[in-house]
Amino acid sequence: DISRKEFDKVYDRLDITVKECGESFYNDKIPPVIGEFQDKGMLSVEEGGAKCIWVPKYKIPLMVQKSDGGYGYDSTDMAALKYRLHTIGAKRIICITDYSQADHFKMCFAAAEKIGWAEPGVHRLEHIGFGTVMGEDGKRFKTRSGETVRLVDLLDEAVRRQEGGLGERIEAGTASITKEDLHETASALGYGAVKYFDLRRNPTTNYIFSYDRMLDLKGNTAIYLLYAHARLESIISKGKTQQGKDIEELLKTGKIVIGHPSERNLALYLQMFADTIETTLEDLYPYHICDFLYSVATAASEFVTQCKVLGSPEMESRLLLCRATTVVMRQCFDLLGIRAVYRI
Repeated sequence: DISRKEFDKVYDRLDITVKECGESFYNDKIPPVIGEFQDKGMLSVEEGGAKCIWVPKYKIPLMVQKSDGGYGYDSTDMAALKYRLHTIGAKRIICITDYSQADHFKMCFAAAEKIGWAEPGVHRLEHIGFGTVMGEDGKRFKTRSGETVRLVDLLDEAVRRQEGGLGERIEAGTASITKEDLHETASALGYGAVKYFDLRRNPTTNYIFSYDRMLDLKGNTAIYLLYAHARLESIISKGKTQQGKDIEELLKTGKIVIGHPSERNLALYLQMFADTIETTLEDLYPYHICDFLYSVATAASEFVTQCKVLGSPEMESRLLLCRATTVVMRQCFDLLGIRAVYRI
C-alpha cells in the first residue's frame, strides 16, 4: 500500500489511469497453466524436480515451478499471457520493461505459440525494452547524495522551474495568463516537458537527462511545441476579436488556398499525419510522433513569420491553415499524453 500511494502520486501528475493486476492476481492461475503444459507433454522435469518449458533457439528453459514448489517470474508471466489471450481476448500484447528482459519475454511468447495460445498472423506478442536515464556525468541519474531520483520529485522540479519563469513574465506584463492560471499552466509545461524528453528518443537507448535541454524554448522540446501551439491559437483568437473572423464560422464556408511556399510546406507536413500514425502503430515508437510534431511546429513558425495572417487578403485561408495545424498538434499532444496549452 505504501508503494501504491507513491505510484499514485506519479500517475495523478501524468494523467495516467492504471488497471492493476499485480503478481498476486495470477497466483491461482499458475497451477492450471503448468497442468496444461504437462497434459500436452510440453513440460520437462529437470534435476531437483524443477518444472520447465523448453523453447526453440534458447539454451535455457522457462522455469514455471522451482524445485521447492515455488513460483517465479516465468510462472507469473506465462499465467498473465494465458489470461490476456484467453480471458481478455487480446490480439496484441505489448510488454514494456527494462531492455535486459528481452530474451525472457521472447521465450514466453515462443512458449505461448508452442502450446497454441497465440497464433502467428492472428496475435502479436511484443516486448519494448527501455534504456537507462543517465546524469550529465554519464553515470546513472542520481541525486547529489547518491540516491536514486524519484520521478515525482523530478516532475515537481520541472513544474517549479516553469512557475518561476512564468511568474517573472506575469510580473513583467509579458504573459497571456494570470497568477490564477500559473500553476495549471506550469504543470502542463513541466509535466509535458518530462514526457516529451523521454518519448522523443528510441526507448532502447540510454540518454542523458538535463533540465536545461528539457525546458529549452528553442530546441526540440515540449516547451517549444506548446509555445508554438499557443502562438497559433493567439492568432486565431485575435482573428475574431480584432478582425471579426470567427474560426468556427469560417470552418463552415471557408477553404484553404495554398499560395506562399511556407504555406505549401506546412500543408505538406500536415498531410503526413496519417502515415506517421501508421508507422507508430507498427513499431510502437512514439518518437515518430515527436519528430512529426516538431517538424509541423517548425513549419508553422516559418509560415506565420513569412506570411502575414491578420489583416491580409489571404486572412481567412491562413486562419483556417492555423486551425488545421492546431488540430493536428493537439491530436499529437493527446497521443503523447501532453496537455495542450492555449495561452502562455
